[in-house]
Amino acid sequence: MGTYAHPEVLVSTDWVSKHSSEPNVRVVEVDVDSKTYDEGHVPGAIAWAWHTELCDTLIRDILQKAQFEWLMTRSGIDNDTTVVLYGDNNNWFAAWAFWQMKIYGHADVRIMDGGRKKWLAEGRDLDTQPHTATPSKGPYIASGPDHSLRSFLAQVQQVEKTASAVLIDVRSPQEFTGELLAPPGLLETCQRGGHIPGAHGVCWSRSCNDDGTFKPIEELQKIYGAEGVTETTPVITYCRIGERSSHTWFVLKYLLGIPNVANYDGSWTEWGNLVGAPIERGSA
Repeated sequence: MGTYAHPEVLVSTDWVSKHSSEPNVRVVEVDVDSKTYDEGHVPGAIAWAWHTELCDTLIRDILQKAQFEWLMTRSGIDNDTTVVLYGDNNNWFAAWAFWQMKIYGHADVRIMDGGRKKWLAEGRDLDTQPHTATPSKGPYIASGPDHSLRSFLAQVQQVEKTASAVLIDVRSPQEFTGELLAPPGLLETCQRGGHIPGAHGVCWSRSCNDDGTFKPIEELQKIYGAEGVTETTPVITYCRIGERSSHTWFVLKYLLGIPNVANYDGSWTEWGNLVGAPIERGSA
């Protein structure tokens, strides 16, 4: 069995159990449903609400640099802190938080392989009391933003016209074909269903085992290699609002080592609402 291109970005549940209380380690839970944290979490973990704390709610964007720095400071995170992220739904929003932390240059950020699902399945300790971090003494200084990790609408429109990158649509097959506009129960939606012309439908869940952990590198190489992804291929991932596509972005960039991967976080709620945008329906 081979090893991932960057194995250092993954930690096991056992590692978290042994190291979560260390002063230079901050464990953060990021869930689809932020109330899940209150039901029980990794002891000592703090929580970030993706819809209020990890985005600029006024302009529908990721955190601005100053907002990101403030979140880190009040979360007790210094520039040299080891941050371990995990969450429900096989780490959807943990990956989204990871992506943002890399945009702003945090050096040591990791994902707990298997996320909340694996922690619960193993019967590990849970804390039901909310934990509030002591704010950092010194200000957090972010770098960036590194826009090479992010694609904007104009870039994706150019790729759609020129096929200059591989577009990976990581939504469910029903969303890809246009049968569904969004997963059941999720509110952010669009006017039209379908996918960006030329996109490859590779559901995010294909990269995970049943226990929520990531599949071995050989299996991941087969899955994405079959869609034309190579180490020299520019790749853009997208989904509905950017969280599932950040999960696949993480797989491609950090587990497979594809150097040129960007996440189009505007995703289908942007493209599917554009006047006159080309759309395909049906299977690839």
